[in-house]
Amino acid sequence: MLSYPAIDPVALALGPLQIHWYGLSYLAAFAAAWWLGRQRCSHPQSPIRREQMEDLLFYCALGVVLGGRLGYILFYNFAGFIHNPLVLLQIWQGGMSFHGGLIGVLIAMGLYARKLGTGFFQVADFVAPLVPVGLLSGRLGNFINAELWGGPTDFPLAMQVPCAHNPATEELCRQVGRAADGLHSLPVHASQLYEAGLEGALLFAILWWFGAKPRPLRAVSGLFLLGYGLFRFAIEFVRIPDSHLGYLAFDWLTMGQLLSTPMILFGLLLLGLAYRGQRSPAG
Repeated sequence: MLSYPAIDPVALALGPLQIHWYGLSYLAAFAAAWWLGRQRCSHPQSPIRREQMEDLLFYCALGVVLGGRLGYILFYNFAGFIHNPLVLLQIWQGGMSFHGGLIGVLIAMGLYARKLGTGFFQVADFVAPLVPVGLLSGRLGNFINAELWGGPTDFPLAMQVPCAHNPATEELCRQVGRAADGLHSLPVHASQLYEAGLEGALLFAILWWFGAKPRPLRAVSGLFLLGYGLFRFAIEFVRIPDSHLGYLAFDWLTMGQLLSTPMILFGLLLLGLAYRGQRSPAG
């Protein structure tokens, strides 16, 4: 059994200005995506030139931030928004949705493809292998914030979390119970790290390898949707659902699983279309 290191979520405080690790995780994600994107630009079939990466990153970053925040409000906190619409602007209190960010990026890629005069899936296939590095960075940010924990377990790598670390850990101890010392939670799954490993590191390795060679149009995008959807669906079985939502059905279905199911289906559809037609990336 492991002990959570209780990392201070504030990386740097300059008077009233506080720079959080979670915010830095987004900057690290965008920087890594920019650098990796420039490497992918060297592929002969790349629809993006190196000098265009900054514009593409700008479009996608807006999609991530705006879509992620709107998605969180729509999928996870709509009642709070109805009660107080200003909650939409209170980003310092946290609350970003991957699925909302994905929708935002899809819209951004569509707009950028239109600007370039190229096909949507040409841009999407280029961007897909860059996304998991952002997921890896973001999940590490969740871990530093001590949020999005899994349920109680006797798994050898389970973690005990100090209850008084922040409101999120206090809520965790209320949900799963306290250890014998009364100061820590019962051992729980570190589901943020599971997601960092699967949706981040492993999915990146798969997509980077798969996307390194010419593939049929839509294949890389389809593999991303399928891979993320399956990994997220599986991890949701051990992750505690948001307390104000709980399980949506069957005493196990979570909002994350509900939103990931269309990704799995569309991923399979895109892969089927890609390999049935065997269209080249330039098609």
